[in-house]
Amino acid sequence: DARRRAVPQRSPEPAEGERPEDLPLVGRTPGMQALYRIVARVMNTDLPVLISGESGTGKSLIARAIHDFSDRRTLPFVVVNAADLSDLEGPSRVLAKAKGGTVLFDEVGDFDDEVQARIVRMIDNPGEHSPRFMATSQRDLGDLMDKGDVRQDLFYRLNGATIHVPALRERVDDIPLLAEHFLARAERDGAPLRRFNEAALDLVRAYSWPGNVRQLENAVRRLVFTAAEEEITRPEVEMVLGSQPEMEPVLSGGISDADNLSASVARHLRRYFDLHGNMLPPPGLHGRILKEVETPLIEIALEATGGNQAKCADLLGINRNTLRKKITELDISVTRRRKLM
Repeated sequence: DARRRAVPQRSPEPAEGERPEDLPLVGRTPGMQALYRIVARVMNTDLPVLISGESGTGKSLIARAIHDFSDRRTLPFVVVNAADLSDLEGPSRVLAKAKGGTVLFDEVGDFDDEVQARIVRMIDNPGEHSPRFMATSQRDLGDLMDKGDVRQDLFYRLNGATIHVPALRERVDDIPLLAEHFLARAERDGAPLRRFNEAALDLVRAYSWPGNVRQLENAVRRLVFTAAEEEITRPEVEMVLGSQPEMEPVLSGGISDADNLSASVARHLRRYFDLHGNMLPPPGLHGRILKEVETPLIEIALEATGGNQAKCADLLGINRNTLRKKITELDISVTRRRKLM
């Protein structure tokens, strides 16, 4: 069927040898073109690779692509989390499993100091068949190192080559291309033929996609099975995405306003879970949600007290040292000024 069976347009190819054929990544924006060039250049080296980017941007997919197109492609690709290195035998088990292939430390910025030390020793003493080491991180490892949360020796061992995967909102022109790509993939997997009408695709393109490519893929997967006809309409997209969060006055007085804040958070969370379809959101949800609430709360309280941390701590009802720690952790800028109240 020629109505929508064409593969999405491929991006203009970088210079000869800069992007391998069939690299399983979609996008033609400048940010993605730069990413392809870095991937191609580090692919057949032994350099450690550090891949950064928000949750859902496809960091692990980039790591897998580097492995699959490298000269280690026939060897194992081993994804390692903190639990895999929780005991002294963890590193040797990982190395035995890798057999000289590739080891990927997933979200390495979340590993505690003891596990980080084991990684350093593993990299320094990899045994007879040394694997290639890669790592992903949502958070900036350089910043975490400056704060003392990431070991300096680990940072410099992993930071051989750095790849930043752009958020979907930074590559808006790739959104229609990705949406069509996911429709084509679903059809190849036996799902019904679907296509977006113009209004529906305009909404998909305009949406903020806080969950990035993973969220877009899950939304398209839901639309494939919930759309009434072959053509996906804008109301059907709206139904899956829900309405954009609205700026609402909260806590203006009385308990009912506090209930409104709670209800707003509950609506946001239900929508967040719905947008992941039948998959769970990435681990660490509790910390991410608390940070989203704590950051504006502390920033506004600091503004209200003119940047006076003692008064701000008293207003919030927390210890002054606790406030200082949170200001550092949340990277909040404090400026002394005339207080608002």
